[in-house]
Amino acid sequence: MPDGSLGFSPAPRGNPTGTPLPGVRKGRGALSNPANRYERSVRDPFDDGWSTLEAALADLPPLATTLTRDNARRALSWNDSPDLGFDRSINPYRGCEHGCIYCYARPTHAWLGLSPGLDFETRLVFKPEVAAILERELRRPGYVARPIALGSNTDPYQPVERTLKLTRQVLEVLDRFNHPVTIVTKSAGVLRDLDILGRMAQRNLVHVCLSITTLDDRLARVMEPRAAAPTRRLAAVRALAEAGIPVGVLAAPMIPGVNDAEMERILGAARDAGATRAAYVLLRLPLEIAEMFEGWLHAHFPERAAKVLKLIRETRGGGMYDSRFGTRQVGTGAYAETIAQRFALALRRHGFEQAGQNNRLDCASFAPPRDTALEPEQLALF
Repeated sequence: MPDGSLGFSPAPRGNPTGTPLPGVRKGRGALSNPANRYERSVRDPFDDGWSTLEAALADLPPLATTLTRDNARRALSWNDSPDLGFDRSINPYRGCEHGCIYCYARPTHAWLGLSPGLDFETRLVFKPEVAAILERELRRPGYVARPIALGSNTDPYQPVERTLKLTRQVLEVLDRFNHPVTIVTKSAGVLRDLDILGRMAQRNLVHVCLSITTLDDRLARVMEPRAAAPTRRLAAVRALAEAGIPVGVLAAPMIPGVNDAEMERILGAARDAGATRAAYVLLRLPLEIAEMFEGWLHAHFPERAAKVLKLIRETRGGGMYDSRFGTRQVGTGAYAETIAQRFALALRRHGFEQAGQNNRLDCASFAPPRDTALEPEQLALF
């Protein structure tokens, strides 16, 4: 299906009038804070007939971000999903301030008794001891190194990282242990750690991927209100490549009828900036996200909401989501197949590396450094 064939611009402009949209909080993506799926009772706003609800939602004040300590006992999370290219990951944060309405990690906030809506992007949980815990896990007898995915659930360089620096602490451990790591982020903040990443790149221990969903700054502000602007992400790609750090681009998610027409331009711009690898993921709407996304779509793009939802269902077997392994990342049906074909063609056209080409990080050099903290105890044995 050719770009723009749906009868509207492939780069939507959001709310053209500039007037506040009901329920929209400045700098936030979700329009509501629905109860999580484990709640026994649900509370919905109800208009009493005097239009007080509409007035109350017309111009809401900004929501502050709050932080809660997570006394986690483990740093690494393990998975055996055939859809993922890694078996272990680490996330210094739960929740993400970037506010991407489509984020597949939103439902995980229910495990904390919080909402996948505004709670997910305003009530963050951080792991202050994550680096120390990680070090203990890497020292366990029998541990075998494989690439760790940093930020597989929430962005490791979201705004709060500027002050807490937990991601940097994790990288410092991995650098000392010669442990390979992959990073996915939407933030130019990754450039802060060029010193560590540069050292690791010289030993083939790191690969960084910038997620770029659109080249339109206005659309990005609607889709990802607190993430770096597309131009800054492309600048980060260029800076990483110039520093000798392997870098790729993730065009994800591709939302049918919203940003998917930009896929080739995103890949081309990233390749020009120095990206050598690329991937894409079709929009995923598991659990509570489907209803939240639909409300967001009707609020920001009412003229095209019905068409977009129709296309989404075409790629998910008539539903809003298909969780089956092998299909949940790329969808099914004619429209999904067209996106896959366009992506493959763009890879060849722009000269990206094919899957499996020179993308294996060094796992054989893993070596836990000497634990000097234990030396006094060990010497006392003699």
